[in-house]
Amino acid sequence: MHRAVDLKNALPPRARRWSREEYYRMAEAGLFEGQRVQLIDGEIVEMSPQGYRHAMGVSLVHGALVELFGREFTVRCQMPLTCPDGSEPEPDIAIVRGSPRDYPQHPTTALLVVEVSDASSELDLNKKAHLYASAGIDDYWVVDIAENRVHIFRKPVKDHEADFGIRYSESRQHTADAVISPLAKPEARIKVADLLP
Repeated sequence: MHRAVDLKNALPPRARRWSREEYYRMAEAGLFEGQRVQLIDGEIVEMSPQGYRHAMGVSLVHGALVELFGREFTVRCQMPLTCPDGSEPEPDIAIVRGSPRDYPQHPTTALLVVEVSDASSELDLNKKAHLYASAGIDDYWVVDIAENRVHIFRKPVKDHEADFGIRYSESRQHTADAVISPLAKPEARIKVADLLP
């Protein structure tokens, strides 16, 4: 015997949001074996496999920033950041103050976050930009290898229409011939061309 369904009071279908703890348990159970995934706003987002140019871009950015920042900082490569709103992205590069031993848990913010973007540019330039702004990251770069440029986002401001309620108020694009500086080391100079594969 089937029960009658009250369609007038039925809720529409909605996406199931996952908590950080559920995400960890799924990873421990091996559900993501062989996949690149990240938890963004409670959704498990599958990332594309790394192509050669993306991998080279990550290596170039990592090498340049390790040399630039030195021993007082840690340059984290493709490691989690614990962000607000049920998010745990794994940015290509995140710069934090101090040594790895200073972080018994994943950091909750960074001085600089860099994403190397090819197939993921829509996510990196929009939702992830808002996410990193909400985590108090004042300096966010997207190394856009398809367009041979670096997008720099700065100055987080509240905006109720943005994902997570915060966005960057300053956004600039720099072509390969430009020279840029991180906020945490304003005296430093990096050629954009040195970050591009």
